[in-house]
Amino acid sequence: MPLGLRLFAASLCCLLALTLTAAVFVRTYSGQWLDGALLPRAERGGGYEQQTVLVGPAKTVLAAFGSPMLLAALLGAVLVVGVLRRRLVAGVVGVGMVLCAVVVAGAVKSVLPRPDLQIESSTTHNSFPSGHVAVATALLLAFMLVLPGWARRWLAVPGAAGVTVIASATMIAGWHRFSDALGGVLLGVALFCLAAAALAGRRGDQIAVGGPDGGSLWRGLAEAAVGLVVLVWALLVVVPGLAASVQRGALFAIAATGLSTMFLVGVVVFLVRSTDFAVPPAGRPGSRSQPSPKPQNISRWDT
Repeated sequence: MPLGLRLFAASLCCLLALTLTAAVFVRTYSGQWLDGALLPRAERGGGYEQQTVLVGPAKTVLAAFGSPMLLAALLGAVLVVGVLRRRLVAGVVGVGMVLCAVVVAGAVKSVLPRPDLQIESSTTHNSFPSGHVAVATALLLAFMLVLPGWARRWLAVPGAAGVTVIASATMIAGWHRFSDALGGVLLGVALFCLAAAALAGRRGDQIAVGGPDGGSLWRGLAEAAVGLVVLVWALLVVVPGLAASVQRGALFAIAATGLSTMFLVGVVVFLVRSTDFAVPPAGRPGSRSQPSPKPQNISRWDT
């Protein structure tokens, strides 16, 4: 099965999940109530800012990540890595993917109405999906386009953790609800799958049907084990502090967002595990410009 077709199918699944998330959490009574139960509105001011000492650090994280200079530097890093790894086209596509996440998230928030369903803990202000989370997800996956396969696997866990930090900060600071953060992750992953599908279709990549050899199997198991150990260690360190600092609903929202991010990032890394988005030089397999073999001239003395 062509890799581009499988990635396109994955993008459709993410878009369907994004649509269902919006339909349930924005348009239904149960969804709005659940959002309000997880992240209740503050007693004073009517906002969603959580009553925790983490509000200050959360706003600091959001202010730093929202800096245009930092975003420009990270996008420039995607292009630089793309040039160094002979993946300039993939780098340009990755930058466009991040910018598209900004535009799409803003457009959806502007046109998607949030009905007033007479829920005390809800407002009619629509914040679905989170632009910060969508950009963070798209930026992480933009690096996946320009990095080799082994580097993608090592970036998956810390990158997903970074996206979770941004998503958690938006919820703690009261900028977004749980559904907004989940929608931002789904939007970023959907855009990545579309971009990767276009690049894979341009190269004509296929999914390998043979099983992995012994060396690659053990290497993959070792990498998965290290990633699992790091993840469990991070949970043991972070979760007790969060449990003591935030309410149970916010803790559940943060954990659910983190697990969803880890799962979705893991899925896309698995899908493109053996794909190299570098432009192959002329004459190598996989290149569109590979010359056809010239017929040999056989003289009558060779017969």
